[in-house]
Amino acid sequence: MRFKTKDLVTAAILLALGIILPMVVHMSGINGAIFLPMHIPVLISGLLLGPALGFIVGIISPVINHLVTGMPSIPTIWIMLVELSIYGLISGYLYRKVKMTLTPSLIVSMIIGRIGAVLMVTILGIGFGLPVPPIDVYIKGITITSLPGIVIQIILIPMIINAYEKSNSSLSL
Repeated sequence: MRFKTKDLVTAAILLALGIILPMVVHMSGINGAIFLPMHIPVLISGLLLGPALGFIVGIISPVINHLVTGMPSIPTIWIMLVELSIYGLISGYLYRKVKMTLTPSLIVSMIIGRIGAVLMVTILGIGFGLPVPPIDVYIKGITITSLPGIVIQIILIPMIINAYEKSNSSLSL
């Protein structure tokens, strides 16, 4: 698979944001699970660059964050690897390949990513013989706790994508 240089540079910038934003949020004392700072660049990657680069940014972001800062911690990193890679893959697939409109692509990818996270929690729990939290309790936790981040994503990401696409279309005129 070949990527355009512009797309690779954009992916690198979004990856850097995926490392810097969580650091800023954690330094401010805010729990990352509330504002979901790593999710934003990954979702933007998928929507702007397509499923392959979205998936790659979704895999690399938590790995580099863990290596640099220790966050996300183990076992959370395994859950985030699945969740974020799904975000990047599905958002890019729906928006770029299926041509679904922006906000539904974003919301559906957020739902499917969270389903992936729930499955990963279950797999890790069963695989390591740990008590698996009741699924409804976990789902409430990843939605209610992160409601501010979800709202930010639904408002901010379409604004960013629309501005980017508008600026690119005016450049090509």
